[in-house]
Amino acid sequence: MQNTKHIISIGGGGFSHSKSDLKLEKYLLSQVAPSSPKICMLPQASRESPEYIVKFYDTFHTLGAKPTWISLFDRVEDSWQEKLLSQDIIYVGGGNTKSMLALWKTWGMDTLLKEAYNRGIVLAGVSAGAICWFEQCMTDSVWPLGVLDGLGFLKNSCCPHYDSEPERAPAYQNNISSGAIKPGIALQDFTAAHYVDETLTKIISSVKNGKAFQVNADSAIALDVHYL
Repeated sequence: MQNTKHIISIGGGGFSHSKSDLKLEKYLLSQVAPSSPKICMLPQASRESPEYIVKFYDTFHTLGAKPTWISLFDRVEDSWQEKLLSQDIIYVGGGNTKSMLALWKTWGMDTLLKEAYNRGIVLAGVSAGAICWFEQCMTDSVWPLGVLDGLGFLKNSCCPHYDSEPERAPAYQNNISSGAIKPGIALQDFTAAHYVDETLTKIISSVKNGKAFQVNADSAIALDVHYL
């Protein structure tokens, strides 16, 4: 029997933001069956920021989950692969997407994440952790805002922070128009796209008027949003 595969991409904000009400995190946890789901953070994009990791632990402990994280710096656990594949949810934090992907490739994390995905472990993340799943993405880890190849679990491209960083919208539209990047989805902060078996099934937002757009060479079409 084939496993159902989930990816939840959050355009920005999330538990580390002072304005977060944790509605998106609660939605994420609701996608798995266990009453105390195991959720593992991959914080490599933030250079494994201790403050970010502590906030992750505090947040998901409060929500009744069992948080853990995997380091690819300093002393790396021998059993990190088994640990990753024992999770219900894998959460990728924000930061430098290009550096994160390069590090993952060196350690074979990209291959292991594909195995986790195929096993039905929910993949999620914010900002860098939102865009990394796509074939291509718009990122400020290539500056000025540039194009980066992602893991390719999802087709086309993604751009985060579509409201909080004004330069994002024109840069994304221009790169699509020029053919530098494939058409794709643009996500505002506190707004997420939920894909099931590579199909976009729902846009969710924890803020009033949060938006997402399908951006093509000559248009940006607002998508229907479910407000939490």
